[in-house]
Amino acid sequence: MRLHWGMSLELGGRRVLLRPLRADDFDQWAEVRRRCRDWLVPWEPRPPADQRFLDADRRGFAARCGGRERERQLGSGFAFGIFVGNRFAGEANISSVQRGPFQNAYIGYWIDQALAGNGYVPEAVVVLFRFAFEELGLHRLQISIIPRNSPSRRVVAKLGLREEGVALRYLEINGVWEDHVRYAITAEEWFERREELHERWLGDAL
Repeated sequence: MRLHWGMSLELGGRRVLLRPLRADDFDQWAEVRRRCRDWLVPWEPRPPADQRFLDADRRGFAARCGGRERERQLGSGFAFGIFVGNRFAGEANISSVQRGPFQNAYIGYWIDQALAGNGYVPEAVVVLFRFAFEELGLHRLQISIIPRNSPSRRVVAKLGLREEGVALRYLEINGVWEDHVRYAITAEEWFERREELHERWLGDAL
């Protein structure tokens, strides 16, 4: 299959659809970000000054979408909105793709607080695993989480990901250098567990 890394890229799960965000998604995206600001901001890097109020800036959001499009074309990152039906629910990203002997990338995600606890994020992450290992040909994916971020840690627990320890003062989050618990999965582990993860989260066996 020939792959197209542009705006037409769509990845389907059982209940979720992952696709690149477009400028016309601004209203839905901004509504969720404003409503869930207290739920999300404590776990996120502080944005640059020119993006501090992106949820009020339609042009800034369009520029962000354009930047993500360039990353897809370069193969350095793959960012997706999570949609449940036609409703925007959050984001799930593959970032900092590194080739050569490493073949590694990082996964990040967030969800609308009103939709948390329904298993949409684990499902979206399994969709990303399948894409990263079977289409991008990566060897390793990592997820790093602040230890006290219980909702995000429940996602990796549901997926049974391997914990690799705590990285001290790993990332600057909301202005503070925070420790992170690091989780990982390799291509070997994916292909060993693919049928189990498919059946549980995507509703089909291979």
